[in-house]
Amino acid sequence: MIWFKPIDIKTLNELHKNTMQEFIGIEFTEIGEDYIKARMPVNERTKQPLGLLHGGANVVLAESLGSIASLLCLNTDEKTCVGLEINANHIRAVKEGFVHGITKPIHIGRTTMIWEIKIYDDANKLTCISRITNAILDKKK
Repeated sequence: MIWFKPIDIKTLNELHKNTMQEFIGIEFTEIGEDYIKARMPVNERTKQPLGLLHGGANVVLAESLGSIASLLCLNTDEKTCVGLEINANHIRAVKEGFVHGITKPIHIGRTTMIWEIKIYDDANKLTCISRITNAILDKKK
């Protein structure tokens, strides 16, 4: 297990109350040995004017997954993380239902962490692939 301390889905979702994640409907659904999954609705809060899932919503889902994954690998009494870079390749349009994201580590280091996020539609077709790099910082005392 790569997580610094155990966490359950209920607690993970409660951490995101009153945030963008809650506003657009992101729900964390599973925590594994080295991955986290979440889903996001494709609706009026996440679509662009043509009725398709907004690319920025994909990035919000990806950053939400990659950032919380980095944070869960840290002793948060001593360390924190901030995003340095994120990219996303939008592969397939989504018009309805949910998209489901999964993040897995590429690199878990002392000063940086890199996470890959794959996003799928309800038919399990890849719709977006993203990568985030987070900087690991000493927590200010």
